[in-house]
Amino acid sequence: MKILDKLAKLCAIAAGLLLIFITLMTVVSVIGRDTIGKTIVGDFELSGAAAGAAIALFMPWCQIRRGNIMVDFFTTKASASSQALMERFGAFMLALVMGLMTWRTALGGMNAWTSQSGTMMLGFPEWIVFSAMVPPLAITTLIALTQALFGFADDATEDNPELAV
Repeated sequence: MKILDKLAKLCAIAAGLLLIFITLMTVVSVIGRDTIGKTIVGDFELSGAAAGAAIALFMPWCQIRRGNIMVDFFTTKASASSQALMERFGAFMLALVMGLMTWRTALGGMNAWTSQSGTMMLGFPEWIVFSAMVPPLAITTLIALTQALFGFADDATEDNPELAV
């Protein structure tokens, strides 16, 4: 789990850097439009591509930190073992969904590579965005599967200290 934690941190850092890039590019484009009448051509295309990659890159960090929304209205009175079982089942379901998304995103990237599709204004290759999304989705799948099989970090420390994050 420590390796997955480090990979999740790296993904989150990369996502943060992408968001900084989007912000700076937008600021430069808006200032350029208002001062000299020129913008960065295709800035909205690059923003969309970077935002899509950033969302995928934040997913491993969110899952490893248990940051996904849980609706516990009906389970607050359930026993701790029942809640743990339901959380592990939820992690398993997320692993299935993320695995499906990883597979389909990889196929989408291969299709974008084969067709050499690009954005409308810049012709920015779409396969690059897909290839940036596949690894973090796969890492999220592994994290969720690990949590489903072995429990979460706070559960793991009680039974197996070596699994703790």
